[in-house]
Amino acid sequence: MEGGPKITLLLLFFFSFASLFPALSTPATLQLQTHSLVLRPLSSPPTLASWPESEAEAESTAFSSESETSSSSSSSTTTTTLSMDLQHIDALSLNLTPQALFHLRLQRDASRAQSLSELAVAAAAASPGNHTGRPRMGFSSSVVSGLSQGSGEYFTRLGVGTPPRYVYMVLDTGSDVVWIQCAPCRRCYSQTDPVFDPSKSKSFAAIPCSSPLCRRLDSPGCNPRRRCQYQVSYGDGSFTLGEFSTETLTFRRTRVGRVALGCGHDNEGLFIGAAGLLGLGRGRLSFPAQAGRRFNNKFSYCLVDRSASSRPSSVIFGDSALSRPARFTPLLKNPKLDTFYYVELIGMSVGGTRVPGITASLFKLDPAGNGGVIVDSGTSVTRLTRPAYVALRDAFRTGASNLKRGPDYSLFDTCYDLSGKTQVKVPTVALHFRGADVSLPASNYLIPVDDKGTFCFAFAATMSGLSIIGNIQQQGFRVVFDLAGSRVGFSPRGCA
Repeated sequence: MEGGPKITLLLLFFFSFASLFPALSTPATLQLQTHSLVLRPLSSPPTLASWPESEAEAESTAFSSESETSSSSSSSTTTTTLSMDLQHIDALSLNLTPQALFHLRLQRDASRAQSLSELAVAAAAASPGNHTGRPRMGFSSSVVSGLSQGSGEYFTRLGVGTPPRYVYMVLDTGSDVVWIQCAPCRRCYSQTDPVFDPSKSKSFAAIPCSSPLCRRLDSPGCNPRRRCQYQVSYGDGSFTLGEFSTETLTFRRTRVGRVALGCGHDNEGLFIGAAGLLGLGRGRLSFPAQAGRRFNNKFSYCLVDRSASSRPSSVIFGDSALSRPARFTPLLKNPKLDTFYYVELIGMSVGGTRVPGITASLFKLDPAGNGGVIVDSGTSVTRLTRPAYVALRDAFRTGASNLKRGPDYSLFDTCYDLSGKTQVKVPTVALHFRGADVSLPASNYLIPVDDKGTFCFAFAATMSGLSIIGNIQQQGFRVVFDLAGSRVGFSPRGCA
């Protein structure tokens, strides 16, 4: 066995080399990346903030005519920045427990997600000549979700008319229209402030039927006085109708004149206590489209967790909307529907590892307007096409196998019993957009659903082809809509 010593030396050399470079001798094991989640119960209903504006202040303030800029004026080159605080609609809800409010939020959310999906399907099925693809139900049926169905998640206070009358208005990126309840009311739902009376405003102007603005409506009407009529119809049978008009809106001390809005005299449905809606969609009748020149075609918002009561949510118009570094992804255009903000989602990660099976093909927006992914302020829970959701959910369950499972809750099928604990480790979750990787804080995807310590994975499946990035996943990010650059950005820790 004269070869014995040589073999022994070769074996010793091999094991010595392997001990120095273990990664070459054993299969690599990727370590699960985790976040620490501090467990907080469902928050109490937020209190209604004291807003800096009041009708008394507004009426006592002399506004010069030079301070007002037309929303449609092309001669104005001055860029204005304005910032407004936002509040969650729960602040207008009285005498409800946190769990009851959360249950209502999920009910609104389910209706809204379904309505947005139905709108996208109807748009894709529309004839090629109708580029917006909206069903012929009246003016801006892109608001099919409606205040009654969950577009009313965040609101602000702004002035309407001259002198300005301050009212609560819902802000919604899934809607284009601006509208408000108006006196005289044939039918009006209950709102927190007095109903706006256009006869007491010096700046209110009806739009004639012959106006190009009137022809922008999907199905404009004309009353006997030759004034343009609008109607918004909702998926649940609710509606608002009245005169299509122009009016001055006041944001703190910044006035924007001749904003086209619906002045609703007949409004019926399960609406909230806000006076109307400020559409922030991408269509040509939305507020960003109308006032785009004044604000350099930029706006952003930051939505805080409702339990973080010390910091308000906010919306900013103008160049200051991009004041923080953000990760940007291009906006996509749906040739059949111009309201929504479509982005390209190409994958997702759990625990630092790409989830197999979640590819860009699951979220593709095709030339006919089918599929795609939108960023939406009015939907709470992110909806993913079912194959993508199942793959994400299963990867999360595997990474969180050390946590005690709890019963399903409402639309959530992955819940955990974390009672008695104050903090847990959970796998990281990241969204991979084209050109932008967005890592979510743990509180944006594992959320409390009751006061017993039940937390659920805050994603859901949709049988529709439309996926929606909801506001729970957006919390804490400043979401930047750079319409001039045709891109959307996400800035972490952007609410400070």
